[in-house]
Amino acid sequence: MSYMAETNRGNPSCFLFLIDQSRSMQEGIDPSRVQQLNEPLNVDNRTYTHVAQGRTKAQGVADAINRLLHNLVLKCARSEGVRDYYHVGVIGYGANVGPAFSGLLAGKELVPISEVASSPARIEERERKTEDGAGGLVNEKVRFPIWFEPAANGGTPMCGALTGAKSILERWLSQHPGCFPPIVINITDGEATDGDPAVPAEALKALSSADGNVLLFNLHISSQNASPKVFPDREEGLPDQHARLLFRMSSTLPEYMRNFAQQEGITVSPNTRGFVFNADMVAVIGFLEIGTLASNLR
Repeated sequence: MSYMAETNRGNPSCFLFLIDQSRSMQEGIDPSRVQQLNEPLNVDNRTYTHVAQGRTKAQGVADAINRLLHNLVLKCARSEGVRDYYHVGVIGYGANVGPAFSGLLAGKELVPISEVASSPARIEERERKTEDGAGGLVNEKVRFPIWFEPAANGGTPMCGALTGAKSILERWLSQHPGCFPPIVINITDGEATDGDPAVPAEALKALSSADGNVLLFNLHISSQNASPKVFPDREEGLPDQHARLLFRMSSTLPEYMRNFAQQEGITVSPNTRGFVFNADMVAVIGFLEIGTLASNLR
């Protein structure tokens, strides 16, 4: 079976995030989802609060990516330090296409997770809810590392981002031919402005390690007032041609991810794809957590 390779320091896995940074990402989060977004969010058994009012899509996605990077660091932390089970990259596409880490990691395409752990661009103070010992909750200050900053400018050169991802992963796979296949997660709110993204998407998914083909998942943060779709197995019910295109571009979920999604109460089938439509930020976190599971971590 594919997607069963052991992930270890000698055979790491790779995650590459493609982030839409076009001007439309400066739009505010849909007010109809404000209450949902203000619900506490549990990450690694810690409950964080986040306020949606006045926040843009770009800010919400940046929060999601930074939380995920922090969680990946925690997954790799051992008593002797952070083990390099993963190499991670963040590519932004808007006015430009290229690496989007901040601080000491700026300009780097892929970096070992230990380097991510040691090089946040800055640390913010955030609040989380914690039990007060009397049945209630109180706010507690926590340190929140930032590696990726929000940006919103220019068009949506998705084809350029997918083509760039292919070049990055070709080099990665030449050095790690037996790895658990790289996972690419594309987060966008708009239509590509530089051609048909299905063409470079298929070329990207055609890359493979000995364990299977590269996985491409798409998260569409739509401005439409349409019902969310989480891991659909058919394009019927998606509201427009662009959403249906992103669905077709998305890889089917490997069996172990389907099993995990099912445990989380999500209905899946062998045709379920790694695609989410019209997601709020809570769904973004859930999508990214499932999309970045690594099989047989050692």
